[in-house]
Amino acid sequence: MVLQSDPVIVRLVDQPVRDTSVADVIIGAIGLTGLLLITAALLGLVLGGILIGVKKMRARYALEKDADVNAMRVTPHSLT
Repeated sequence: MVLQSDPVIVRLVDQPVRDTSVADVIIGAIGLTGLLLITAALLGLVLGGILIGVKKMRARYALEKDADVNAMRVTPHSLT
């Protein structure tokens, strides 16, 4: 009983939380918007490159059966 002493009580104090200001929100939104714009531009370039490559490959290997299938038939004069 002589060795028993009062228990040691330790209080853990949390660090103060930094307040979020309007500037922090705006900077975060601009950063997210910029990331989305860059991602969309890169995906657009990749898809455009793929479409152009497919079109050139079709032209090179003559994979189109009839090139005038989608051509518009426009006459300069009225037929009436």
